[in-house]
Amino acid sequence: MSDFDFVGSVIEVVESIPPGKVMPYGEVAAAVGSRAPRAVGRVMALYGEDLPWWRVIRASGRPPQCHEDQALPHYEEEGTPLVKSADGYRINLRLARHRP
Repeated sequence: MSDFDFVGSVIEVVESIPPGKVMPYGEVAAAVGSRAPRAVGRVMALYGEDLPWWRVIRASGRPPQCHEDQALPHYEEEGTPLVKSADGYRINLRLARHRP
């Protein structure tokens, strides 16, 4: 798969995640036939501004690193199931995981 095809495939998967649902970086990678979650992160860093970037999360259920504050209003607006804790919040993957 060329870099161009990889980027386009990642964008397609991210655009397909419905409101209130999320996918970890590794699962996005798997959906496009890759085992490179960091490459998905790179695509999101370069092209994610116009995508629902908050729907691609860390495997722990935490929002994208360094974007926790910007992501929270999106989750609340979309009704994404959250688990609040003393150190912030995470997404309830059992309820919010999207499986294309």
